[in-house]
Amino acid sequence: MRVSKKATHLIGSEIIKLAAEVNSLKAQGRDILNLTIGDFDPAVFPLPHTLQEAIIDAYRAGHTNYPQADGMASLREALSAWYAQDLGLQYAPETEIIVAGGGRPLIYSVYLAVVNPGDKVLYPVPSWNNNHYTYLADGVAIEVEALPENGFMPTPDQLLPHLKEVALVSLCSPLNPTGTVIRPEFLKTISEAIVQENKQRETDGRRPVFLMYDQIYWTLTAQGISHVQPVALCPDIRPYTIFVDGISKSFAATGVRVGWSMGPADVIGKMKPILAHIGAWAPKPEQMAVATYVNTSAAKADVESIQKAAMDRLTRLHAGFQALKAEGFPFDSIAPQGAIYLSVRVDLPQAGEWLLKEAGVALVPFSAFGALSSQAWFRLSVGTLRTEDIEPLFARLRTLLS
Repeated sequence: MRVSKKATHLIGSEIIKLAAEVNSLKAQGRDILNLTIGDFDPAVFPLPHTLQEAIIDAYRAGHTNYPQADGMASLREALSAWYAQDLGLQYAPETEIIVAGGGRPLIYSVYLAVVNPGDKVLYPVPSWNNNHYTYLADGVAIEVEALPENGFMPTPDQLLPHLKEVALVSLCSPLNPTGTVIRPEFLKTISEAIVQENKQRETDGRRPVFLMYDQIYWTLTAQGISHVQPVALCPDIRPYTIFVDGISKSFAATGVRVGWSMGPADVIGKMKPILAHIGAWAPKPEQMAVATYVNTSAAKADVESIQKAAMDRLTRLHAGFQALKAEGFPFDSIAPQGAIYLSVRVDLPQAGEWLLKEAGVALVPFSAFGALSSQAWFRLSVGTLRTEDIEPLFARLRTLLS
């Protein structure tokens, strides 16, 4: 063995493997509609012009040296104001907010900051990458499989029995990969249970259980659905909640790499050296640009435009799959609630392979996100989908299955 045990047993991304297969088929001349990528095609969802110009201006102004280790002060202040205004969350920019190069290093640093080797981490499946971060932190995973009747979101009955044994609970809403949101009553009950568990732990002199709440898709919700977050539902959970967020999805800026966490000062304070040692800072020009942009009327309009375009595509796709279902074809879908994803069920043998090689449509199976019994369910992403490609997609499926 030439590399470490950790490197030997680290599992690569299933989505990247699928992308390689898609690219191979394209190289052979196949016309593949690739709906696997949780990304935005700039030709379909361009980076907002005002943000783009602000980034260019920041480079021209010479903001090309190292940023502050916890993020530029102007950006942390702007984010604090944004959260206070739009989410009613009060976080001190000096001690309770940290900025990094996107959401991934922040999630990794949360795990390293609160999970000791051998500690248990509780999370639902399907969900994105919790298994990999648990492994990297030498934690022990407790996975509960969420069900389609609950929108693939966990219920209190599934999570609460495990609270006494875990160091971290990881939740995400709107959820990658399902495009669904957690019910407010579920989140409130879970949050209150964490608070009660921590009161007992304080009495016993034990470390608390923390809640990591990934809300990077929070601005992208369907009409009539409001984003919910734990501190609003249960203010007492604030000392134990660590938010993860960023501009990647809100502003179709996945490649710009500006993310942030907000949480208790002692945890944020330890995430700072972790991120510093791995050099996970967001580029300074991008930080300066986001600081001047995020609270403007232009930013608000851009968010609304991206949200409307994403939801329009998701709604059209859901209607199309429901029409196929009504006609007796082996499809189903869950009404979109948020993010850029649709949960699609395909009741065919080796459905993923058939979709890719016969129908020329690439989706990601929920098995890539840890789901075991939901083999017929797939994630469909609209970040690269043109509206004019939707009707031909359903025509192709009808022709093949007729």
